Amino acid sequence: MTGRPVVILDANALLMPFQFRINLDAELQRLVGECEILVPSSVMGELRKQEGTTRDAKAALTLAQKYNIVEVEDSGDVSLLVLARRRKGIVVTNDKELIEDLKRSRIPVISLRSRTHLELEGMV
Repeated sequence: MTGRPVVILDANALLMPFQFRINLDAELQRLVGECEILVPSSVMGELRKQEGTTRDAKAALTLAQKYNIVEVEDSGDVSLLVLARRRKGIVVTNDKELIEDLKRSRIPVISLRSRTHLELEGMV
């Protein structure tokens, strides 16, 4: 355990730099400082499914390779919730339903605001 905050990226978080010109690393540094960034294997699978339909997904897969990819048993939003609980992590997502589930579970969330920057909610 490093003592650094753990940040978990959803598929749409990995797409943000290409869709909204967000510098993901700089924004995470601004919000939480030095952190450990994780990408669940389920997110990699989600991006691979989109890879043939959008070039942003291909770019997002390449970006994801620079972070720690973590094998998870669950799929979809459940994998993010379980990993966030287990690692006491902060989830980066723009998925409205997932954000509500995370808030109900008292898991901090980082999401896109005004299409220009990220915002952190739920930290105590």
